[in-house]
Amino acid sequence: MLLGTLPGSPSHAAEDHASCRPDGLYATPGVDVPYCSVYDTAGREKMGADHQRRIIGYFTGWRTGADGAPRYLASDIPWDKVTHINYAFAHVDGGNRLSVGPDGPGNAATGMTWPGVAGAEMDPSLPYKGHFNLLNKFKKQHPDVRTLVSVGGWAETGGYFGPGGERVDSGGFYTMATNADGSVNQAGIDTFAASAVDFVRKYGFNGVDIDYEYPTTMKDAGNPLDWRIANARRAGLVKGYAALMKTLRERLDRAGAADGRHYLLTVAAPSSGYLLRGMETFQVQKYLDYVNIMSYDLHGAWNEYVGPNASLYDDGRDGELAQAGVYTTSQYGGIGYLNTDWAYHYFRGSMPAGRINIGLPYYTRGWKNVTGGTDGLWGKAAATECPAGSGLTRCGDGAVGIDNLWHDKDANGKESPAGSNPMWHAKNLEKGIVGDYVGAYGLPAGTELTGDYVRKYDATLTAPWLWNARKRVFLSTEDEQSVNAKADYVVDKGIGGTMVWELAGDYGWNAAKGQYETGDTLTTAMYEKFRSASPYGARRANTDMPDRALDIGVEFGKFALGDSNYPIAPKLRITNNSKATLPGGTEFRFDYATSAPGNAKDQSGFGTAIVDSDHTRAGNVGGLDGDFHRVSLKLPAWQTLAPGASVELDFVYHLPVSTPSNWTVTFGGRTYALAGDLARGVTVVDGGDPSTGGTTTGTTTGTTTGGTDGGTTTGTTTGGATGAAGGGGECSAAAWNRATAYSGGATVSWRDRTWKARWWTQGEEPGTTGEWGVWQDLGAC
Repeated sequence: MLLGTLPGSPSHAAEDHASCRPDGLYATPGVDVPYCSVYDTAGREKMGADHQRRIIGYFTGWRTGADGAPRYLASDIPWDKVTHINYAFAHVDGGNRLSVGPDGPGNAATGMTWPGVAGAEMDPSLPYKGHFNLLNKFKKQHPDVRTLVSVGGWAETGGYFGPGGERVDSGGFYTMATNADGSVNQAGIDTFAASAVDFVRKYGFNGVDIDYEYPTTMKDAGNPLDWRIANARRAGLVKGYAALMKTLRERLDRAGAADGRHYLLTVAAPSSGYLLRGMETFQVQKYLDYVNIMSYDLHGAWNEYVGPNASLYDDGRDGELAQAGVYTTSQYGGIGYLNTDWAYHYFRGSMPAGRINIGLPYYTRGWKNVTGGTDGLWGKAAATECPAGSGLTRCGDGAVGIDNLWHDKDANGKESPAGSNPMWHAKNLEKGIVGDYVGAYGLPAGTELTGDYVRKYDATLTAPWLWNARKRVFLSTEDEQSVNAKADYVVDKGIGGTMVWELAGDYGWNAAKGQYETGDTLTTAMYEKFRSASPYGARRANTDMPDRALDIGVEFGKFALGDSNYPIAPKLRITNNSKATLPGGTEFRFDYATSAPGNAKDQSGFGTAIVDSDHTRAGNVGGLDGDFHRVSLKLPAWQTLAPGASVELDFVYHLPVSTPSNWTVTFGGRTYALAGDLARGVTVVDGGDPSTGGTTTGTTTGTTTGGTDGGTTTGTTTGGATGAAGGGGECSAAAWNRATAYSGGATVSWRDRTWKARWWTQGEEPGTTGEWGVWQDLGAC
């Protein structure tokens, strides 16, 4: 019997919005979400003819020019090159509402103006001023560009800055989503979600970007100013995060249905294997239109290990990983997890490539007094003390002064050593130029350079840096060579696009002044790579999947907390919500990401085995070879799973993976998908008596597998012994049917075995009639 169809199945007309739902995206029950306002019928985002991949730029609210430093306004954005703009940042206020602070002429978001600045004239038709006015003014000229309000960030995840610049330790995301006892604060989440809907409607945004740093169980993660509040709630942060995302998705979907537009929900996600280990399996991915990986800050002056800010690949020599035994401990498989390729594959395990964007930094990280390494790379730079308020006891010796132009300040208001510079300043250092702007950043008049900043490049890492041998300064950079290589990687992998932090760090040459200044060189390089690229990968599975699904729930839970979560050993709970009884020997298969080595196992007698693997070599120098490990496990022969029943097993793996996907279940000679995968082109059946499960006929449509060309395949599947199209079963005989009468000599398949009737029979289940009964066991199939 048919229960219904998952959104995106062909029972809807091609114009129906459900047919545009991206693969794997959660659909709010009972809501006709207007997906086609954003996506095409292959589930790909529509961004304009010359934008086949996303270029998402973070635009910050604080570069107003008020402090004498170079300003960066909406008029400076290369609107024809980007696809999305994330405004940074809004925050969670003391009442759990999304806010940018009180209105007024000093509010950069809603009240500030820039008289006399070309392009910064306000749109008088809007009831607010500031950045929000200008963003909407330029969106009228570039209607394909979408804007999102980004909430949180490093400095405002656990609090916010008041009108006078003072820090308000409100608790932010930590207290809004999670109570002091670790339980979900649903009331706070509801208040925030309602305010988010009001906010995007009021200010003309296309969605909400959540930059929560970080909902992880790892102790002392995130901003040290937040530790007092966050550490006490660690055990409940992941559940609070999931509840927040589900609530936001549903509220935005309902608002979108009312407004006739689909509102985007995205996140800035960590890329560090350490942080992700404490985020379980990143269960929120199904609620997100896409994820922006913060694949930068992979090395920095928070410790002594000198390395690239955002390398694309591992090279097997990362000093921090080597010290932790990653390359020598067998369980890790030699896989280095501080690089963009590893982070991409982590998320690829649960999402189509097109719903993932990799992050690029338009800023540097750096150290001084570096010893060892090759031109500083993989050397060390140990500091004698850490910045005030950092909460750290052992730090790296971060670069300062002219090598740290975009520095933050420590708790005492002093420069925080970090080697943080806009990329345009790094280009001036490389060319031996002292720009006319350095005074605005606190450097004295007449500042001169010491030593030469020589550009270096490692092709294996895909990482450039500047090395000043005289000062022993190492500055990790990005430039056209590395950005073009990363853009090629995006195209080759079918990835959705790139995200950059932040637009104001890009560079351009000012010939009149003879110096580099803010520009769009790197953004333009990506645009040129993407404008004629093939469409991004819109399908999660790389192989054909069944087009019929059963409602069987699978959940990884009961993770150990923080540093105790190694090896990673959750409980896998399987719940049969269908009407079929799953017999002993029922086989489940699923994919998990190659971000972890192919050595997962269970400790509960389910015979977990890796039956296929896209990455089998030791280590991941130069990148992981493919996306998935395919796992098989079976119900023990003596165990059945009745409708409504659950079974739990102990599962073990050794590096983080996101939620395993592409599940199938095989029994009685048929293979089904699982409804919880939310795949396109799948019809959900209730199973009923499994012997009648092959009698339904339906027509299904879904995207093709194994490519990024965006084609679709349409066909009619008639149920029968071999199960759904693309899934198949291993038993060639027709499945036993309780209602069918069988003559002597008839063969059937049942519970992964072939059976022969000795005489006429009806309603007698194979395997229950005994050795001398009607059914003769011919063996496994």
